[in-house]
Parts: sequence; structure tokens; C-alpha cells
Amino acid sequence: MRRRAFSTLLGAMATASTGWPSPIGAQQKPKPVIGFLATRASGDDPQLLTAFRRGLKEMGYVEGDNVAIEYRFAENQYDRLPTLAGDLVRRQVALIAANGPAAQAAKAATATIPIVFTAGLDPIEAGLVTSLARPGGNITGVTILDVELGAKRLELLQALVPAATTIALLVNPTDTTRAKTIVGDLQAAARTLGLQLDVLHASTDRDFDTVFAGVVQRRASGLVIGGDPFFNSRSELLGALTIRHSVPATFQFRAFAAAGGLMSYGASLTDAYHQAGIYTGRILNGEKPADLPVQQATKVELIINLKTAKAFGLTVPLPLLGRADEVIE
Repeated sequence: MRRRAFSTLLGAMATASTGWPSPIGAQQKPKPVIGFLATRASGDDPQLLTAFRRGLKEMGYVEGDNVAIEYRFAENQYDRLPTLAGDLVRRQVALIAANGPAAQAAKAATATIPIVFTAGLDPIEAGLVTSLARPGGNITGVTILDVELGAKRLELLQALVPAATTIALLVNPTDTTRAKTIVGDLQAAARTLGLQLDVLHASTDRDFDTVFAGVVQRRASGLVIGGDPFFNSRSELLGALTIRHSVPATFQFRAFAAAGGLMSYGASLTDAYHQAGIYTGRILNGEKPADLPVQQATKVELIINLKTAKAFGLTVPLPLLGRADEVIE
């Protein structure tokens, strides 16, 4: 027998005895592809993507290594979401990660591809799941306290501006479900507190000048900014605008207060995206969305910008200062 033929025969025998696959014709398992569907623009809130990837990594998945991510950003134009969701479905991604209204579009687009949402609204009321403990179907995710805190933000703002008779509320009219809930909750709270509530709308950056002019024209003593993915991505800008227009205001994220906003009261969206990344990895590892309870991030933080309060001539009650998780001076 010739040497080459003999060597080939030995190699084949070794492969058969050990069970190792032959490198000849071997195929690598294809990388799973995650569809990341977001209401935001591609450059908004990069820390959220970082947190999502960190959660994925903890489950053994690294983008560009053993998993790929297809990004679809609606650029804060919510009417684009159904088309973008349909595109990911046609792409036959392994899973869709989506936020708020994007999750609703994803659910409408597929009943089979797993979906992991991150949302600051009641997922049952929004029609995403029928139960938090047993979400069922192809969808689960993480929800943070946001819309539910609107009435409390109004109460806290009144404590800082006790002479107020009129408070303005900012909502995004393109997110109809969330806007309706926020307006209803705050109107009820305003009646209890003896306040008049004026509702203002914004869905683009161009609307902000009109909004703050409206606060002044209506002689509103303060502004509550309703939770919305678009507003979330503009936390620092909104904080700066409240300083520029001398408007005492409250929002949900620390970035708002750090940029000059009077006060923030809300949960950590970064933590929620981290948990969504973990859930995404668990599903890629074989778990089913129906078996993963919706996670609820319930911890909230109160941040007061004392420097802004002094600039506005406001006195922060000592009990409120004592409750604050952070005071910016």
C-alpha cells in the first residue's frame, strides 16, 4: 500500500474511533441573529446598547463573535416601526429585542419569533402580555416604573413650587397608549392636589421651542415631562432647556437633573436593558419566552438639583431633601 493511501486510511480510522469530525467538509453552526428594533435614532443613548450587550455577554454571547445583531432604528418616527418590524421578520432573525412602542409593532408582526421588550408602561394594559408571571406566547421582557410615577412627580413638583395653581404636562402624542394613560393619571392627581393641568405636545426636537413658549404663555408654574422613549433620549437637552427658559420641571432620569433640570424621579433604564440582554441570551440558549416572567424593576431614585432650585428662588423642604437619593449642589 502506498504511504499516502496508508496515511489517509489511518486518519479515517482515528476519526471513526474518537468521534471527532473530519475537518474536510465540516460546517460551522451559523451565528444566531438578533433583531434590535428601537424607537430611537441610532446615536441616541449609547449606554443602553452597552448595557444590553453586557447582559448578552453574561449569557455567553458576544456581538461579532458568536452572535450578530441587525439594528433597525425608527429615528423617533413611530409610524416607521411596523415596516421595520416586518423587515426583521422577513430577515428571519432568531429573536427581536424592542422597546415600548417598538415591542408592540414587533408583536403585531410575528407570533412565532421570540420577542424581549424593555418598556416603561404596563405591558398588560399595552397588550404585550396577558400575565406578568406567565406571559405566554412568544414575548417577555422587562418593565420599569415610569408611567405609574407620573402622579408622584406632580406631587413632588408641587412640594417645590407650593404657590403653583397651574402645572404643564408634556406628552408625545404619537405614542397614543402611553400619552392617554399619562394624561388620565395626572389629571386625576391634579384634581386631588387642587391644580389645573395644561397638556402640551412634542414629538420632534422642533416642537420644544413651542412647548416652552407655551409654558410661559399659560403662566404655568412648572412642567412635568411624561415618560416616553423620545423624551428619554433627550434627557440632557430637556434639562438644559428648562434652565434656559427658567421652568421648574421634573422628569424620570438622573441625566435630566444632572443637566440642570430641577428634579428627577424614576427607575434605571440602563439596568432594564441589562436585564433584557440577559433574557435574550437565555432564550438563545433554549429557554422559552412563555416560561420567563416579566421582570419588574421597582427601585426608584429621587435626584434634586439644589443649584437649580436656588437659581429659581425655590426652597426645598428639609423632609424632601432627606428623602433624596442624591442632591446636586
